[in-house]
Amino acid sequence: MPAKMVDISTKNDVIRVAVAEGFIKLRKETVKAIKEGKTPKGDVLNTASIAAILAAKKTPEIIPMCHPIPITSVNIDFDVGDEGVKAICTVKSVGKTGVEMEALTGVSVALLTIWDMVKSMEKDESGNYPNTAIEWIRVVEKRKDFF
Repeated sequence: MPAKMVDISTKNDVIRVAVAEGFIKLRKETVKAIKEGKTPKGDVLNTASIAAILAAKKTPEIIPMCHPIPITSVNIDFDVGDEGVKAICTVKSVGKTGVEMEALTGVSVALLTIWDMVKSMEKDESGNYPNTAIEWIRVVEKRKDFF
C-alpha cells in the first residue's frame, strides 16, 4: 500500500495542545554538575530547551506523514532529580490536526541534547554509557480547546 498523508482539509480549526514527557537517567555526579552549572559544554538545560523548541517546529521535516502546522507555542520544563532529568514539552497550535508528534519530538530532542551535553561525564573507562538511559517518552496529555 502506498504511503499517503491523511486528508484533514474538512476538519475545523481548534486550539490543539499536547504535553509529552521523558526522562534521562544520569550519574549522581552528572546531575550535581547540571544543578551547579559546572558541565564542560555549558548550560545544559538552556541548550536543551532551545533544541526542543527548534525540533518541535521542524517535526514535519523529519516525520514524513506529519502535516506542517502553525505552532503557536512550545514550552519546555525540566525537573532535575537525584537520578536524572525529566523533560516536559507542551506544544500548542490552532489548526486541523493535533500536536502530539511535535511534543514528542521536542521532548526527545531535549533529552538527546542533555545526553550530548554531558556525555563526557557519563562515559566509563571503556568509553561506554552503562548507566545512561533515555526512558519513558510518552504523551501525557492531548486536548482540543474550542473557541
